[in-house]
Amino acid sequence: MDARWAAWAARLNAVAQNGLLYSQNPFDRERYNSVRKIAVEIMEANTGVESALIRDFFEREQGYATPKVEVRGAVFREGTLLFVKEPEDGLWSLPGGWADVGESPSENVVREVFEEAGYATRAAKLLAVYDRNKHAQPAIAHHVYKLFIRCELLGPEPTGKAEAEAKFFDKNAIPKLSTMRVTAEQIARLFEHDRHPDWPADLD
Repeated sequence: MDARWAAWAARLNAVAQNGLLYSQNPFDRERYNSVRKIAVEIMEANTGVESALIRDFFEREQGYATPKVEVRGAVFREGTLLFVKEPEDGLWSLPGGWADVGESPSENVVREVFEEAGYATRAAKLLAVYDRNKHAQPAIAHHVYKLFIRCELLGPEPTGKAEAEAKFFDKNAIPKLSTMRVTAEQIARLFEHDRHPDWPADLD
């Protein structure tokens, strides 16, 4: 699917969601429901997913439509970077995932690194805030902000039971990436941040 179609459909659904939240006029509500129907049709035509599933997915989102937040931990050790093997596709990513409600970005990323890789860390610095739509990643229905946070190891060895296979890789030996989660360009940029610790965070 062309990422532009997913982005257009997500934006249309956000317009509909926000309109239905605030509008009391039945005619306006009918118009916003029509906008959502168009968003569903766009997604169905470009993904092949059944319209009822897409509509249910869109309608489950409540309140004012905002981007979702994803956190990824950048854990360096002597010039190498920690990766985890994703069970879903067998490819490699940085430990992380959707941010949970009730936790700060630092708490989220430290928990994700520990759960997925078994390493205890401390969140040290925000390296980048990226708009997923501005990077070459496969299309999804959400608009996502990605937070890459440098995490410092609290010990040389894992102290927890890892959910996934975890390994450190040199920048010249990066494994095949799960591009749903990270891109080669993002990884290369993180290695540059490791070489230049005084750089400010990247912002899209």
